Amino acid sequence: MATAIPTYPLNDGSTLPAIGFGTYPLKADEGVSAIVSALETGYRLLDSAVNYDNEQAVGEAIRRSGVPREEIQVTTKIPGRHHAYDEARASIRGSLERLGVDYTDLHLIHWPNPSVGLYAEAWQALVDARAAGEVRAIGVSNFTQEHLDRIIGETGVTPAVNQIELHPYFPQEQMRAVNERLGIRTEAWSPMGKRQAPFGEPPVADAAAAHGVTPGQVILRWHHQIGSLPIPKSATPERQQQNLDVFGFELTDDEVAAITALGNDDGRLFGGDPDTHEEM
Repeated sequence: MATAIPTYPLNDGSTLPAIGFGTYPLKADEGVSAIVSALETGYRLLDSAVNYDNEQAVGEAIRRSGVPREEIQVTTKIPGRHHAYDEARASIRGSLERLGVDYTDLHLIHWPNPSVGLYAEAWQALVDARAAGEVRAIGVSNFTQEHLDRIIGETGVTPAVNQIELHPYFPQEQMRAVNERLGIRTEAWSPMGKRQAPFGEPPVADAAAAHGVTPGQVILRWHHQIGSLPIPKSATPERQQQNLDVFGFELTDDEVAAITALGNDDGRLFGGDPDTHEEM
């Protein structure tokens, strides 16, 4: 039986589940099987990207799962090489074709690539694609306040979502505050911290023992309580279920604060500073 997942309202009137399923680097038949398992477990938000090279697998999993399309919210992302307006519109249509869907539920700009300077054109393309019915909600990923201010200033349209690196070693308090002030929902990629996941850190381990849950569940619950929408990835059905089962307990304010205090200024996983990192 599917786990009941709370939803977050977005600034465009739509909603998203409070937790999603990350699909990177799931590909081919093995990836399809893992994504089908996630849907059977109860996930209803799938996160993909052109650069993950797995949109076909995501689309196949949706069809194979038997879950009605309208119950699944599909996210994908425009890569840096497609930021020019016409290329961005073509990128969106290419994603629809690879996914085998008539629309995406959330479409993001993957990275701003500020040295290229075309991310505002990609944003206008998303605004127009939404008007054309090709996408339902639009947002960005890895955008700073400066990048957000530019696209909002040039188009008058505020992103519904900003997906950023966010985990206990890099809690992004400043960017979360910017997003909240602008009415943008914060999504978290690498919400556990990948291989650096702080499962053994006392604030995480002690909270897990106190609540009778796993350290991973504590971290995902921490995301929920700070208003972050995490998109964990796991190909293991048992772990998929654990990651989804984080709404039956609540961390104390002190536990949340102690986990947040694990953060440090250089806590990024690979130095992906949006002001300098380029991903085409």
